[in-house]
Amino acid sequence: MLFTPYRLGGLLLPNRIVMPPMTRSRAGTGNVPTALMAEYYRQRASAGLIVSEGTQVSQQGQGYAWTPGIHSREQVAGWRGVTDAVHAAGGRIFAQLWHVGRVSHVSLQPGGAAPVSSSPLLAEGVKVFIDPEGRGPEAAAGQLVQHSAPRVLAVEEIAGIVHDYADAARNALAAGFDGVELHAANGYLINQFIDSQANTRTDAYGGSLPNRLRFLREVAEAVAAVTGPDRLGVRLAPLTTLQGAVDDTPQATYLGAAKVLDNLGVAYIHIAEADWEDAPDMPAAFKEALRLIYRGSLIYAGKYTMERAETALRNGWADLIGFGRPFIANPDLPERLRRQWPLNAPDTSRFFGGSAAGYTDYPAGPSLKQDITLEEEVQP
Repeated sequence: MLFTPYRLGGLLLPNRIVMPPMTRSRAGTGNVPTALMAEYYRQRASAGLIVSEGTQVSQQGQGYAWTPGIHSREQVAGWRGVTDAVHAAGGRIFAQLWHVGRVSHVSLQPGGAAPVSSSPLLAEGVKVFIDPEGRGPEAAAGQLVQHSAPRVLAVEEIAGIVHDYADAARNALAAGFDGVELHAANGYLINQFIDSQANTRTDAYGGSLPNRLRFLREVAEAVAAVTGPDRLGVRLAPLTTLQGAVDDTPQATYLGAAKVLDNLGVAYIHIAEADWEDAPDMPAAFKEALRLIYRGSLIYAGKYTMERAETALRNGWADLIGFGRPFIANPDLPERLRRQWPLNAPDTSRFFGGSAAGYTDYPAGPSLKQDITLEEEVQP
């Protein structure tokens, strides 16, 4: 089933293989996407769908050095170069819209201000990637440091951030993207509102589950009004505890989130499963409950093998499968999987920052180095 076509909203995908978002930290001055980035995505256009690396909706939304934005005219023009290259190669690409919330550093924030979050909570040990010497991505000389202590968002500020997401969606369409995905996973801002232990608010955005889902709903509504719901997806990480985001009743919380998104009619939910060694499998009962509650398309990603992918598709849990790290070293991954060729191993030292080496210089075709495990997305 992995190599059969699939209709996602208004798009006909030639296969069910998704390239999920992977931070690679190679944006240029002003966080503008570059010609090198266009070549990277063009090489991988045989994916049924590409979801871009996280692209911040505002400078306040940035959490790592050298990540692209989609809030300036120059950034939109840079992304247009990427989408034109992907479309010329026959591909389809969504932009992932990203606001990191507290997972940032004062050196990345406007005016050196504190990052913002649902609550004034520090996630101990959660680190971000900064460029203290301003040497740029080609030097690859960034540092991982503890994220800065956040300040709580006032209620009257939240509408402005919702507006930033809607503006970013307009910019994404202007840049030629086929749709957008909201990053509501991995401990970033939307996730900081959803998860009970990351949200200590007592106002309309905290406490009860409907209140904690309010920000997700408002952002999704605002973006869907721009793109149409059939060009909107949402990424969730239901049963993981990433970057200090922990929920007391995760199954109930994320089935509730799925119901909100079903009511809005979004095109897909993109489920990020745990991808670390010895991580527990997501229970089949949860996947079946999610399918009952949410009627749109479901993408699953997280250390999938061909066998696991086929099982998920045939059981009806998933419609599309994301393969993250294999796409880094295997630009022609769908063909490699179809022909059962072994996979190139990625150079992990070149995941973040740098130039073409370890980015656009991996060979296509069956001349290979070694087999690797199919793993999930890359982030600092």
